[in-house]
Amino acid sequence: MTRPSVPAAITGPGVLAIARHLDASSVPAIADALREGGVQALELTLNEPEASALEAIEAAARHLDGSDVVVGAGTVLSIEAAWRAIDAGAAFLVSPHLDSELVAWAAQHGIPMLPGVATPTEAIAGWRAGAVAVKAFPASTLGPSFIRELQGPFPDIPVLPTGGVTVDSAASFIQAGAIAIGMGSWLFADREPASVADRARRTIDAVAAARSGGD
Repeated sequence: MTRPSVPAAITGPGVLAIARHLDASSVPAIADALREGGVQALELTLNEPEASALEAIEAAARHLDGSDVVVGAGTVLSIEAAWRAIDAGAAFLVSPHLDSELVAWAAQHGIPMLPGVATPTEAIAGWRAGAVAVKAFPASTLGPSFIRELQGPFPDIPVLPTGGVTVDSAASFIQAGAIAIGMGSWLFADREPASVADRARRTIDAVAAARSGGD
């Protein structure tokens, strides 16, 4: 098996922005706000209606074409949905759960995928299926200690915590060994571009400080 790599747009800045129910018309302003704040990876979730989510992914991919920001699809629950997301322009896939068949399919097609896991058994199963990293979900429940302890038996499995992460908790997850953090609700609290840019910048700074040994 040839495993794809985790997109550098995620591992570099260390932040994956996760937007739910973002309509296509608001994508350009939000994408630009994220770029202004230093975030280079945007995940748009495939919530119902899926057609609207796919339109948002297509709009984001078109707007960000040629930039340093990549767009991916989240809440991918089936191979069929994965195909539709890739056709719309998604460069990576994320799921809230572990579906080894879906992960293996993505790996076979050279598509980076991060499945959601909440146990060591799920983490190793996802890795063996071809995941580029595993999404510790929900991070607010699992906590930084889960990330730290998982590194013991599985030091080669990259972990990205998602679900309830805020600027105040981001550093603790990075210090515990996370390759990056996924952030949704806190980052997009009011969906105003200026606010998104400010919160993105604060999060990027928090991750950078944690990586350098600061608080």
